[in-house]
Amino acid sequence: MDIYKESLKKHYEWKGKIEVRARAEVCSKEELMLAYTPGVAEACRVIHDDVEKSFELTRRWNTVPVITDGTAVLGLGDIGPEAGMPVMEGKCALFKAFGDVDAYPLCIKSKDVEDIIKTIKLLAGSFGGVNLEDISAPRCFEIETRLKQELDIPVFHDDQHGTAIVIAAALLNALKLAKKKIDEIKVVVNGAGAAGIAISKYLMSFGVKELIAVDRLGILVAGDTRFNEAQQELANISNPNKVTGTLADAMKGADVFVGVSVANCVSKEMVRSMNRDPIIFPCANPLPEITPEDAKEAGAFIVGTGSSQYPNQINNVLVFPGLFRGALDVRASTINDAMMKAASYGIADCVKEDELSVEHILPFAFDKHAHEVVAAKVKEAAIQTGVNRI
Repeated sequence: MDIYKESLKKHYEWKGKIEVRARAEVCSKEELMLAYTPGVAEACRVIHDDVEKSFELTRRWNTVPVITDGTAVLGLGDIGPEAGMPVMEGKCALFKAFGDVDAYPLCIKSKDVEDIIKTIKLLAGSFGGVNLEDISAPRCFEIETRLKQELDIPVFHDDQHGTAIVIAAALLNALKLAKKKIDEIKVVVNGAGAAGIAISKYLMSFGVKELIAVDRLGILVAGDTRFNEAQQELANISNPNKVTGTLADAMKGADVFVGVSVANCVSKEMVRSMNRDPIIFPCANPLPEITPEDAKEAGAFIVGTGSSQYPNQINNVLVFPGLFRGALDVRASTINDAMMKAASYGIADCVKEDELSVEHILPFAFDKHAHEVVAAKVKEAAIQTGVNRI
């Protein structure tokens, strides 16, 4: 099947992947008076007196916008907000299917950081949380940081943290099979954009001590002013041995490769140069940094990609529905590190010891239990860290 041709055909049929459905019946005069005027005025008065009641008297408590400016869309790059809309709609459909979260696409026609921040802040009173999507680096860092500081609802950039959460879950289980300790491994992350930087910092927070990040200009090293501010910040806390050179130089003796970069940039020779039982996560879409077949032929112990065509799909859908479900259920004011780590451990734990294998290190995206576990773990972590409001 030509998946692109078939998908386009379905998009013409669907004419949009989501729709609005009324929860209130308005089929009689009495129902109309209760749902709308004059009865609705009482709910308005209550919220006017206490804005927190908007979470109880409207759908705000369960509503999340999926917001993009269309500058870094799903391997397609800067294609604009309108062209990014099908991806945002798809994300919203996944939110509902796996987390019962009401999500709506908001595609902003501006690349200006201040425009985007102001727009989201002005709309925030309608939502219980905010999901940022496909906004290019380094602007995405400032947008997320500012919004987290200035809003009292959870703000989450899925390209950064969703990817990091599921990569960490995959790594936790892969290391069990490889019989390696996380604080003794060498990790190489190729691609120092939004996802790569977030993954690097997140894995280090789990105990990875030797991590080397690589971008188009080569290995990130402290003091190299060719890299942008966010990359220089990462360089200052990673690459402790100050390794220089190319991706091939970085991968020598590495235990783990994580790719969030471009297709076909990893050779069999690079894999062969790694440590025993190498773990390879080439996640570039639509084509990985190295095919699983080539990686395995070169000696890879475990391979996980972003594709459903192969075992061990590393898919953000395992993260964001349950993460927001748990956060919304306790009306969390933010999504903190403890909540994200709870999600990683929850995903990893969904694959039981007797089920764990080199071709099964993650639960399947359609595993309802996995989403329920993530939601429960996130909710528990929110309460334990005191960011819950109910």
